[in-house]
Parts: sequence; structure tokens; C-alpha cells
Amino acid sequence: MDQNNPLSEITHKRRISALGPGGLTRERAGFEVRDVHPTHYGRVCPIETPEGPNIGLINSLSVYAQTNEYGFLETPYRKVTDGVVTDEIHYLSAIEEGNYVIAQANSNLDENGHFVEDLVTCRSKGESSLFSRDQVDYMDVSTQQVVSVGASLIPFLEHDDANRALMGANMQRQAVPTLRADKPLVGTGMERAVAVDSGVTAVAKRGVPFSTWMLPVSLSKLTKTRCTRAKQVSTSIT
Repeated sequence: MDQNNPLSEITHKRRISALGPGGLTRERAGFEVRDVHPTHYGRVCPIETPEGPNIGLINSLSVYAQTNEYGFLETPYRKVTDGVVTDEIHYLSAIEEGNYVIAQANSNLDENGHFVEDLVTCRSKGESSLFSRDQVDYMDVSTQQVVSVGASLIPFLEHDDANRALMGANMQRQAVPTLRADKPLVGTGMERAVAVDSGVTAVAKRGVPFSTWMLPVSLSKLTKTRCTRAKQVSTSIT
């Protein structure tokens, strides 16, 4: 298990490989199987992959991707009913997704969930085009659902060259944690989710932290005081 920092640990757990028994070999794998495919959308990150002979053969799951009972990767979408975007979430596989028209997450909506424009940029059968708002079946849940956890921590990722973003996503996993961590000056909003879900930070479900000095963390819980010792402590606990 890669435990260089919390991100490297959670990324290692979300890694998928085309190598091994019944899979491909580095020597025989061509360009086609290494390249990004339209079915990767929301399921496999198009950015984070190793450099060198393993490029495209070892990938990372996207932020909201999950596996269904048959082992296929699924990604969530918001259901659109009669032109109204609802909060109902449906997980679709790449095969099921081809039957629907799916709008982008940044499509403009009014306060009632209706599309503002008459023509909406959508995906259907692997192609992107303009569709009438009455033809839309689903909508992306987030603009971050395309990329992995590591790539989603890069600010302004959409303005970066893909090759540089790949290097940045990989180098984040090599960072050595500091003794006294601090909040980043520029973030994407995924920092807290990664820190909490990695399981290496001390989190008080109830109570108010009043001391975060070094390793001991004192948590005031109602009228009792409980002291928890954690491996790493973030001094940015709020």
C-alpha cells in the first residue's frame, strides 16, 4: 500500500489495471488500448495514468465512479423529467448511457430547474452536439465527475495542458506531509473530502476542537473531554 501521503493511499485503492492474468502485457499492448475512449467518461480518469510503459494500462477511477453487481463501471447522472432537472440520481453503465441524451453539468438552469437555452450541448452515442431541451434525458452531476481524485485537486484543471496535468496529478502523490499542515491558498473544494475519506485525520462528529497542538487532539464533547491521538493532525480543523 502506497502511504506516502493521504492522497497516495486513497489513489492506490482506486487504481485499476489492464495487466495481470487474463489481461494485457506491456509489450503487446498497442496504442488503441492505451488511448482515451468515450466510454471512459465519468468512469476512468483521462488524465491520471503512469508515464512510461504502463501509460494507459494502469488508470484511476473517476471521482463518482462505482461498480455494479456485474462488475461494470457506472457513473451518476441527474434525471431530467419533462425538461426539468431533478435531484433524482441514476447510475448508468457505458452501454446504458448510449441510449440517452445527456447534458453537461454547467448547463444554465433557472430557479425551477428548467434549461435556460432552447438548445443545450449534450452527449449522445459518444458524440457531442446541440439538442433541444425537451430531448434531454439526463444531466451530469458535477464538472469533476470526469477526472480522478488526484486530478480534481488541481486548480483550474481545464486551463492546463493534459500532459502537464498528468505530471501534476502524479507528483501530488509524492509529496511528503508536513508536521504542521495548513490550508492551500487556492483549492478546488475536494481537499476536505480527500482528507476525511483517507482516514488519517482526526474528525469530531460532535463537539468543538479546542486544541490541535502537535499529535494530541483534545475534543470537548458535551460535558466530557476526550483525548484522541492520531497519526497526522491538520491544524486547519474548523
